[in-house]
Amino acid sequence: MIAAACAGFLIAVLWMDLIFDSQVLAHRGTEELPEPVLSSISGYYRRATTTSKPMSLLIALVMAILLGTLGFAWISGPIAVWPLAVASTLAAGPILLAMLRTVPNAVRLGARNGAVADQSRLARSVCIDHLVCLACLVAFLALWLAISGT
Repeated sequence: MIAAACAGFLIAVLWMDLIFDSQVLAHRGTEELPEPVLSSISGYYRRATTTSKPMSLLIALVMAILLGTLGFAWISGPIAVWPLAVASTLAAGPILLAMLRTVPNAVRLGARNGAVADQSRLARSVCIDHLVCLACLVAFLALWLAISGT
C-alpha cells in the first residue's frame, strides 16, 4: 500500500506540473513560445524548484520511499519476478529521468537564462518528460494494485 500511496502522490505532483506544461502544446508549430506562456511556465518552475524547498525535498523523499518499498519487495515479497521487474522499471525510470534531466531543465527554465528559443526548448522538454513520467507512473500504479492484491 505504501508504494501505491507514493505513486498517487507523484501522479498528483505531475498533474500540477502539467497544468503549466500543457501551455506549450498549443504552440507546437513555432520555435519560440510566446512571452506570456514562457513567463507562466518559468515562474512556476522557479517557485517549484528553487523557492519551495520543503516541498521539493518532500517529493524526493517520496521517490526514495517508493524505491525503498520496491527494494523491500525484491528482498522479501511473494511477488513474481517478472511483474516486479516491470513495476520496478515503471517506477524507477521516471525517477531517474527526473533526477538526471527533468529537474535540472526545470531549474534552468525557472532561472530564465539564455535565449527565448533555448527556454522554449527547455519548456517543451520538461512537458514531454512529465507526460512520459505520468504514463509510466499510472501504469505502475495499475500494475502494482493488480499484483499486490489490493
